[in-house]
Amino acid sequence: MTFESIGVIHSPYVENSHVPYQPIHTQTEGENRFFVDVDAAYAEAMYRLDGFRYIYLLYHVDRLRCPVESTVQPPWAGGVRVGVFASRAPARPNPIGLSVVRVLSIEGCRVFTSPLDVFDETPLLDIKPYIQDLDSKRDANFGWVDELPDRDHLMLHIKGVPHA
Repeated sequence: MTFESIGVIHSPYVENSHVPYQPIHTQTEGENRFFVDVDAAYAEAMYRLDGFRYIYLLYHVDRLRCPVESTVQPPWAGGVRVGVFASRAPARPNPIGLSVVRVLSIEGCRVFTSPLDVFDETPLLDIKPYIQDLDSKRDANFGWVDELPDRDHLMLHIKGVPHA
């Protein structure tokens, strides 16, 4: 299998800096700290992308240095161990990341987005539109997270919401 990058994701996070889990949209108007530069060869592929409020970004998690394990302990889950496929751990058999981001604006081949948890200059693999009735499942649940004590407090960690 071979994948080619279609662009680059930019963020304020440099290698060896702290990248928050699931960052929330705290950006003020005009900051433009998170954006995607799509290669000019794909300019036509972005036709009418500006009509979507949210998009999926698929990317290569290219700077992950931790080993891939079959089971993981999410840092916010109080020592609970789950299978890597039952988690959102970044160390996976195939280092592919997925984020849903809000489209703030598009200028040429540059897409300004809400925050996402990637290092600066992460290779972009694909963009797909997020479509409300197709991508939002009303009967989705929280799986094993519902079984954790203090679930509501842990949900704040999962969502990246600052709290005391």
